[in-house]
Amino acid sequence: MDEARVTVPALARCKARGEKISMLTAYDYSFARIFDTAGVDVLLVGDSLGNVVQGHDTTLPVTLDEMVYHTRMVARAARRALVVGDMPFGTYHASTDEAVTTAVRLMKEGGAHAVKLEGGERVADRIAAIARMDIPVMGHIGLTPQSVHQLGGFRVQGRGDAGHDRVLRDARAVEAAGAFAVVLECVPKALAREITQTLSIPTIGIGAGVGCDGQVLVMHDLLGLCENPPPRFVRQYVALGEITRRAVEMWADDVRNQKFPGDAESY
Repeated sequence: MDEARVTVPALARCKARGEKISMLTAYDYSFARIFDTAGVDVLLVGDSLGNVVQGHDTTLPVTLDEMVYHTRMVARAARRALVVGDMPFGTYHASTDEAVTTAVRLMKEGGAHAVKLEGGERVADRIAAIARMDIPVMGHIGLTPQSVHQLGGFRVQGRGDAGHDRVLRDARAVEAAGAFAVVLECVPKALAREITQTLSIPTIGIGAGVGCDGQVLVMHDLLGLCENPPPRFVRQYVALGEITRRAVEMWADDVRNQKFPGDAESY
């Protein structure tokens, strides 16, 4: 994409032209600036920060105040990328009014350009209410991490006839409600391709095969910063965690042996 600033209409044009969309999570200014200058199209301030930044087992403990805080940092760094802020668990479930209030905070206080929420048919009224306020909404269906306990764990969704039909209904409901794009997480690649060909809005896949209009990954998985082995759908492009550990070990050893600082690092 050669757009000077990535916008919601620009993503629609990508789908129309068959150009793939790149989306990567970011949680602070420094990494967001690197990703933005690297040409990533969309920076997702994901509630996955609960796992990779805060150390929780799920995304459920993340608060709206925390999402606003991290979104604000990422938005400050973005010069080109579209910034999407996740709506955390419990901030859009009770009512459409609650959903709109949450979305407004992420836009007004966090500086997000768009918001994302999980669910299909069951949250279609929330998506519609937010979209009526001229706030761009990205959907998220398939494996929805905020529903981990209901789903019985992090499992592939959309298998079998019933599963296929449910995910497809969710996709159509999200589009009909006014979402500008939808994340497809952990669904069979044939189903993801079918949804992509069915919808007029872009699909962003994670664990959903190459047939989607774009792809998203958690930055810690891509960069090798996680302690645990990454999911099957991740390709690790660098072992940054190991590189960082070795660098810190070298520095600490130099400190202990009075090799740092040397004359070059002293006044």
